[in-house]
Amino acid sequence: MSTPYPFTAIVGQDDLRLGLLLNAVSPAVGGVLVRGEKGTAKSTAVRALAALMPEVSVVPGCRFSCDPASPDPACPDGPHAEAAGVSRAARTVELPVGASEDRLVGALDIERALSEGVKAFEPGLLADAHRGILYVDEVNLLHDHLVDLLLDAAAMGASYVEREGVSVRHAARFLLVGTMNPEEGELRPQLLDRFGLTVEVAASRDTDERVEVVRRRLAYDDDPERFAARWAEEETALRERIAGARALLPRVVLGDGVLRQIAATCAAFEVDGMRADIVMARTATALAAWAGREEVTADDVRQAALLALPHRRRRNPFDAPGLDEDKLDQTLDEAGPQKSDDDDPDPGPGPDGDGGGGGGGVPPQADGDRTPPQGSEGDDTPSQAPDAAPETPGRSAGAEQQPVAAAEPFRTRMLSVPGLGEGAAGRRSRARTAHGRTTGAVRPQGALTKLHLSATVQAAAPHQRARGRSGRGLVVRRDDLRQATREGREGNLVLFVVDASGSMAARQRMSAVKGAVLSLLLDAYQRRDKVGLVTFRGKEAEVALPPTSSVDAAAARLESLPTGGRTPLAAGLLKAHDVLRVERLRDPSRRPLLVVVTDGRATGGPEPVALAGRAARLHQAEGTASVVVDCESGYVRLGLAGELARELGGTAVTLDELRADSIAGLVKDVTAAGRAA
Repeated sequence: MSTPYPFTAIVGQDDLRLGLLLNAVSPAVGGVLVRGEKGTAKSTAVRALAALMPEVSVVPGCRFSCDPASPDPACPDGPHAEAAGVSRAARTVELPVGASEDRLVGALDIERALSEGVKAFEPGLLADAHRGILYVDEVNLLHDHLVDLLLDAAAMGASYVEREGVSVRHAARFLLVGTMNPEEGELRPQLLDRFGLTVEVAASRDTDERVEVVRRRLAYDDDPERFAARWAEEETALRERIAGARALLPRVVLGDGVLRQIAATCAAFEVDGMRADIVMARTATALAAWAGREEVTADDVRQAALLALPHRRRRNPFDAPGLDEDKLDQTLDEAGPQKSDDDDPDPGPGPDGDGGGGGGGVPPQADGDRTPPQGSEGDDTPSQAPDAAPETPGRSAGAEQQPVAAAEPFRTRMLSVPGLGEGAAGRRSRARTAHGRTTGAVRPQGALTKLHLSATVQAAAPHQRARGRSGRGLVVRRDDLRQATREGREGNLVLFVVDASGSMAARQRMSAVKGAVLSLLLDAYQRRDKVGLVTFRGKEAEVALPPTSSVDAAAARLESLPTGGRTPLAAGLLKAHDVLRVERLRDPSRRPLLVVVTDGRATGGPEPVALAGRAARLHQAEGTASVVVDCESGYVRLGLAGELARELGGTAVTLDELRADSIAGLVKDVTAAGRAA
């Protein structure tokens, strides 16, 4: 086994270390979610924590780590006779993003269960993690069916494995630690709320600190054992401090005044449910124990709020996590007793014993003075299709305008890809999935995961006499087993092609268009899609955002999108064609949905309308499902967006029809070849 990087050798990252140490002191805090850019020691710190965790006493030979003082009465390896326990190190179990359901919860031998009535069970990662740490790197990329299983286990403290009425249950209480890079997509709200604390990490901008990080890492890579030995004394001292804080924890007093501050803070920030209050109380108690005190102070409450509330106050996936610290201080002052001059403002030592350190405050925000991308100047080439007259007095269609804010988002109608796919699990289009309604049965290819009971019985029944059946049990062979085929929903690649030309530049219209695209992005987030963004204006089109799971990144690109110039519609469609061609090679099972947001006008260059038609027919020839969001406004409408939709073989909807509450009803399958007459 390789020597882990010492926890005490990590440079900086005070919030990260404090969040992990508080969970080591009080696992009831509920784990920690570490958000940050790549290369910021997230995984290193989590793996280093295992060496600091106190040992656990387990029943000898129990695969489920039962506590000998109170063994699980339903343990599959039980019942356990009274015996002295054995001590071992707390485990850190890593859950790979691509793990199967059986690898997570365990596998049940259905063949033996049907023929012999024996519950032959092979434990999974949840059993290994019981009374230890379950670590999920890139937790935001975890498949939905695994997220559902994690949610169930975290809520009930137990894991259930069921196969056609045959079930096994075992205890599964673990410290959940996840790391993620927000650029790769956000986390489902239900799982996000299960993490007790969240911390934001970023690489230091201090030159001396960065030099020290590199120096220590190179020394560790050269000789891990020697490097660890240099930090052995510090590791021992920190391990003893954790043990001391754990022993002190039951004696820490959480007064009524502090509880009122906690409740007032959660109410002021309008967090959902009561879990935030409970987590804050446990975190404040752990902070007091970590500082060696037997009473929780207002400073502990403030620190707990900065760790426990940022990820719970988000109202939509485009909100950055964080707290208004001025509002937090005001709330604590109003809810707490008046401080006297003799009050000690020192919050106690931080993870290094040299002060309170950080505490999950407001994370780094986007660069507010970022210069928006500059486009090309307007094209003077005569158009071959009518262009829009300037809709704002004093402005021309060719002049670039500054970005406008998006209108309020709304709930959109359902857009889906026709047919039956086999892509990643999601909530948009019909697909063959591991979960959903049963539609048939097939012979299993590899391990059996979902038994089709009636089909298995029908396959085995004709052979019972030949197999010498004499008792009540059914004689089942491997060839009799049938795998259930299921139909559910998949996530798609939703590629937005947005017209940012001068014909869209009227401020009210562009605000409405951005609001519509923002609404579709929110819908894509909820349906677990990948998204991409292509924009066209002036003389060319550009990929504003390559396909990604980070919907909030697409929203940020949209917000800074300027308008102006001619309308190179063909360039936008051709750029989208190139993006989809590459994505088909990269992820062939994920079906695309092309959403073109335009008024249908094509200007600039020779024969712009004909060229746009040819580009549209390329998408139709490749079977790309598409929808055109018609942004044309005014009393006189040319119907160019509808013509484009016919060239694409898709459907056109207006901005008003895009709303879910529109009287036109839901948009069903967006066909790639048009609807049959």
